[in-house]
Amino acid sequence: MKATGIIRKVDELGRIVVPVELRKKLNISIKDEVEIYVEKSSIIIKKYDPSCIFCGKSKDLNEFEDKLICNTCLEKIKNIENK
Repeated sequence: MKATGIIRKVDELGRIVVPVELRKKLNISIKDEVEIYVEKSSIIIKKYDPSCIFCGKSKDLNEFEDKLICNTCLEKIKNIENK
């Protein structure tokens, strides 16, 4: 990961301001959803982009038990069940 030289303090409510330069670079606008997770010893913040758990497509998604599956993969699963 490349260091940017930008340092921010956590405020009293646990918030951090993401610098406008980074928001512009990642195309994050006001009210956009971001995903926050831990990877090893790092906190990762990225723009939320829902996608199929199998193929990664982000169109024609269906939700099943809190997971997203595209129509194409759903049809493939249905075909497996019919064999």
